[in-house]
Amino acid sequence: MRIFKAMFLLVVLLAVSVGAVSQTRRFTTDNIDYVLEFPSEAWQVVSRLDVHDQREFINGDDPTNGWLHVRKIFVDQPTSTTELFTHQEKWELQRLRGYVVCSECEGVKFEGRLSGAVFAYEYVAAGRAMYGRIYYLQVDSRTFYSLRFTAARDKLQAVRDHMHLIAQSFRLK
Repeated sequence: MRIFKAMFLLVVLLAVSVGAVSQTRRFTTDNIDYVLEFPSEAWQVVSRLDVHDQREFINGDDPTNGWLHVRKIFVDQPTSTTELFTHQEKWELQRLRGYVVCSECEGVKFEGRLSGAVFAYEYVAAGRAMYGRIYYLQVDSRTFYSLRFTAARDKLQAVRDHMHLIAQSFRLK
């Protein structure tokens, strides 16, 4: 009987894991030079037309469930991910209401298809505590991609793994 229960449990776990894998969705288009894998069908692309044709993504229909902005960064001189974050913090992040200055501004080393570092911060939007995480993925000494995620602090537990999996999947065509 124990063997039967163990086999049944193994079959159920295998079915659940296969179902989870099949829910991933790949995103790319002809006019971008990268590919992303989303761990859930809930992640949707939102086109934003301005000077640049940029893509943003939201988890479900509410950006507080998870929001992602991908940006390609070119720098004049070889630079580090810490220098990129310090620049973005000074010119963009510190303008956010309730911004909490980065406590680990050296970042945490990140390994995926492209390596780099990840930086975390907090702020307030519309009276809600928000969490941000920026992955700087290095192509070469002067080219980086920034994957900037945000989510409501109370929804972070559900989306934190998604952030990491999406960043790990990021690759160039």
